[in-house]
Amino acid sequence: MDDHDLIDEYRYDSARLAQWHAGRATDGRFTRRDLARLVTGLSLAAGGAALTATPAQADPAPGPIVKPLPPELFEVYGSNAEMHWEAMADQGYLVPVDRFFVRDHTVTPRIAADTWRLQLFGTGLRGSPTADWPVEFSYRDLLNLPAESLTAFIECAGNGRNFFTSQQQQTVSGTAWGLGAVGVAHWRGVRLATVLRRAGLTRAAVDVMPQGLDPDFVTGGVNLGPVRRPLPVAKALHDVLLAYEMNGQPLPPDHGFPVRLVVPSWIGISSIKWVGRVEVSTTPLFSPWNTQFYRLFGPDYPTDGTLVTRQVVKSAFELAWNATLPAHRHHLLRGRSWSGNGPVRHVEVSTDDGATWRPARPVGVGAAHGWQRWEYRWRPPGPGAYTLRARATDVTGATQPVQAPYNTLGYLFGAIVAHPVTVA
Repeated sequence: MDDHDLIDEYRYDSARLAQWHAGRATDGRFTRRDLARLVTGLSLAAGGAALTATPAQADPAPGPIVKPLPPELFEVYGSNAEMHWEAMADQGYLVPVDRFFVRDHTVTPRIAADTWRLQLFGTGLRGSPTADWPVEFSYRDLLNLPAESLTAFIECAGNGRNFFTSQQQQTVSGTAWGLGAVGVAHWRGVRLATVLRRAGLTRAAVDVMPQGLDPDFVTGGVNLGPVRRPLPVAKALHDVLLAYEMNGQPLPPDHGFPVRLVVPSWIGISSIKWVGRVEVSTTPLFSPWNTQFYRLFGPDYPTDGTLVTRQVVKSAFELAWNATLPAHRHHLLRGRSWSGNGPVRHVEVSTDDGATWRPARPVGVGAAHGWQRWEYRWRPPGPGAYTLRARATDVTGATQPVQAPYNTLGYLFGAIVAHPVTVA
């Protein structure tokens, strides 16, 4: 397998998992004994017990989330907040910062830009700088480096999890997201490749491991340390951004201030927020976030699970759940569709619970790593209850199915969602 193959998340994670099982991938903070304890914890979670997060060290905000969370914009789940899709009506292509979803493992930390440092260390850099004596970049250093911009979506791997239960009558564990744990933004920052090369990247480096400055994540009695997830050097040099702006403004605290990663096409956990350290290694790296969490468990998967990689195709109406629409008039139904595989090719809409389908009209052109907006004009035949459905097909030919493959942790729900409305 060459470096280009490792740009693909599935191939990379498969290779690293095999190396971990063979004892050839390392992480000094996490042992096989820890892994055994976590397997037990995940078995409990699959049976309905929730995993918990306990802050071990940080300077957190007074509450888990800093920004206001008005109920008309968000559904709040502790330290997580889901965007209501009706809040996107007439909002343009990007999700405004005030309604962008929040996904945390612990709480939002308060970090001062003037004292923040990006620290790079490891055997993959010239001189093998250590964690105690790293190569450092200040916030001002990053601002003075060549800047690049990227429009891309970030999506939690569990987005849509609620529909496994509410639509497919299957029991899953985890945050009960609807479809609002996704957002497209315009990111600006410095390419990770630029920083790696200035830090002294060697040709022998194979992996980089960015880690966040949020509090340590503790579950099942095991302190897993800061959230971190490795990337192959090939991906790090390809299109990964160290972002310090979001939609033209400095990153807000909840979205990674002062600097976060944006990893296009990979699942959201890869886009580490509040990034503070990056290990660069000549040997394969791993973390609990790519060997134990973000895996598919269930009757149709191996005992040790299958890797969660890029997101599946999804569609959402910009319409309240159980919305009431006036009778005897035309309605312009609007929505958005997206896929981790790339651009969406076309979208169809059904207003009779899937009995018939008609093409939706595309609105504008979607970004390569963004979504496709669309609209459909509908005049209901009369008052009553209706079920709307939208299904998208992406550039690879992947189409949303009627039912999503079941997994106990509720990842990658991509089935056609039944959206109820009442015409009165």
